[in-house]
Amino acid sequence: MNPVIEEFSKIGIIPVVALDDAKDAEPLAEALTNGGLPCAEVTFRTDAAEEAIRRMTGRFPDMLVGAGTVLTEKQAERAVSAGAKFIVSPGLNPQTVTYCIHQNIPVLPGCANPSDMEQAIRLGLDTVKFFPAEVNGGLAAIRAMSAPYGSLKFMPTGGISIQNLVSYLSFEKVIACGGSWMAGSALIRAKDWEGITVKTREAISVMLGLKLKRFGMQAQNETEARTAAARFASLFGTDIIEHADSVFAGNIAEVTKKPGRGEKGCLVVGTNDVGRAVYHLQKRGFRFDEKSRRYCASGKLSFAAAADEIAGYAVCLEQN
Repeated sequence: MNPVIEEFSKIGIIPVVALDDAKDAEPLAEALTNGGLPCAEVTFRTDAAEEAIRRMTGRFPDMLVGAGTVLTEKQAERAVSAGAKFIVSPGLNPQTVTYCIHQNIPVLPGCANPSDMEQAIRLGLDTVKFFPAEVNGGLAAIRAMSAPYGSLKFMPTGGISIQNLVSYLSFEKVIACGGSWMAGSALIRAKDWEGITVKTREAISVMLGLKLKRFGMQAQNETEARTAAARFASLFGTDIIEHADSVFAGNIAEVTKKPGRGEKGCLVVGTNDVGRAVYHLQKRGFRFDEKSRRYCASGKLSFAAAADEIAGYAVCLEQN
C-alpha cells in the first residue's frame, strides 16, 4: 500500500475543505492539527485552492495536504506544483489518473459502479474514492461491490457524518472517510478556528470510541486471585470466569494469578480500532510497548499496551 494511503488508514478521517480566501489556509490547518487531524483535502472548486495548498504545506510541511475535486490533468499538475501530496477526483478520468501515476502521486478517483472499479483496477489502482457515498447506497453498496472486487479498498465521501462514521470505518475494506462537517464552509467563513478544533476532536473521539472496559488487579497466587474475583463478582452480581493466567468477575474486573503489567494493576480500554487508537494516542505523547502487540487472524492489531503507567496503572488498548 502506498505510504500516503497507509497514513489515511491510520488517520481514519480526511477533512474535505473549501476555501474562498487563501488567507484562511494557515489558521484552518492549525485548527485541524490542534484537533488531531493533520490532514486536509482542499477542493479545487474555488480559485483560492492552489494558493491555499501552497500556504498550508509551507507552514505545516508534515501535514498531509492534498487536492480534491480535481477534474483535469492540468489541475492535477497545478496542485502538485503547489505541494499537494495526493489527488482526489469526483470521477475517474484516465488522463488525470495516468498523470498522477507517472508523477508518483497517490490518486483516488471517484468510483460508484462496477465499470469505474474495473477501469481503476486496469490502471493499477488498489484504492478508490466511493462518491457520492450515501446517494449511491452507502455502506451496503460498498459491501456488495467489494465482493467481486476484493482487491479494492475504499474511501467513501459524500454524506458521511459523525452519526454514520463508525459504521463505515467498521468495514475492513474502508480505509478512511472523507467528510466536511468538522470544517464546514460556515465555520470557515466565520473564522471559528476554535469551533473547528472542537469538532475535530469530537470526530476523533467518536471514531476511536475509547472507553474503560475493565480494570485489572494483581494477586500473588491463584488462591488469592480466585478469592478477590469472587468478592468482585459478589459485589457486582456477575459470574466468575477463570482463565489460565487470571480470573474475571464478569467483564468488570480481572485479577491476575501473579504480578504482571503495571505496578498496581491495569486499566483495559476498549476501542473501535486499536491501530488507529495507537496512532492518535502517539500524537498525544503516549508511547507503546512494541512487544505487547497482539494481532487477530486477519493481521489486524487487536491489543497494545502503553509503555508508561498512569499513577501506577498500566494502560492497555483492546479491540471492542
